[in-house]
Amino acid sequence: MATLSPSLSSASVLPILQPKQFTSNFIRCCENPRDYVKLTNNGLASFPEKNALSSAAAKGPPPRPRRIILVRHGQSEGNVDESAYTRTADPKIALTEKGLAEAEECGKEIKELIEQDRANDWKVYFYVSPYRRTLETLKSLARPFERSRIAGMREEPRLREQDFGFRETLRSDIDIGRFQPPGNRNPNMNLVIVSHGLTLRVFLMRWYKWTVEQFERLNNLGNGKMVVMEKGYGGRYSLLVHHTEEELREFGLTEEMLMDQEWQKFARPGELNYDCPTMNSFFTHFDEDGSKKTGEDGSKTELKDCII
Repeated sequence: MATLSPSLSSASVLPILQPKQFTSNFIRCCENPRDYVKLTNNGLASFPEKNALSSAAAKGPPPRPRRIILVRHGQSEGNVDESAYTRTADPKIALTEKGLAEAEECGKEIKELIEQDRANDWKVYFYVSPYRRTLETLKSLARPFERSRIAGMREEPRLREQDFGFRETLRSDIDIGRFQPPGNRNPNMNLVIVSHGLTLRVFLMRWYKWTVEQFERLNNLGNGKMVVMEKGYGGRYSLLVHHTEEELREFGLTEEMLMDQEWQKFARPGELNYDCPTMNSFFTHFDEDGSKKTGEDGSKTELKDCII
């Protein structure tokens, strides 16, 4: 019976067992790994969109939108009859015929507003809640726009009715220009956010750092109505660029909130409002001129600083 032999005397197996010097054009142990990573551009050559993003980052962040337009959905079946929610799940509530017409009319108003800029390269990008009534609103609202003017749209779960976990993350998306295609730096981009009344009020509260008490004073937008946050002279967004003081008072803004919006018209991104328009309403022991009210002993202490 044949047996396996550990003998290495056979010449035929010697070439297999002989050590062979390994050479490669791809792996060189003596090379500096950092140099290799540098030469390969860290894989960016395989992903051209990353190259576009990296080159854009080198030039600074993309321009912020010219304006941010908040739109409440058109009239829905639930707005007409609240019992509709007992028959249909909230995300499935549809628009009425009136709601569809309201949405299309709102789209016409938005287009006319943008065209007043007289910019040849303006575009619009849509964020929309995934609920049926908001999606139907967007479809009607976009009818007045040519395809070449629509930069894109995103169905955004953070805009759902009574879902406020998005906090400031949507604002971060806007600040870094995530709505812009890679390498695109169009300063005449307009964002339209189609959502729900309460959600839009929360968005404004988070953006402008309004207090809970100030938020509770705000009124819901009408169906198919809009609020416009437009760039002021310094680059920040102010409601007073497009809206009048009377319109904002009807919306629920206090005099102190209006003072802050006036400041927003001229301030630059990153600046803080050191005039503290809400401080006197919180610290009630100050006179109107900012000095401390007279105490029982007749003394009066001047307020030197209001920086908080």
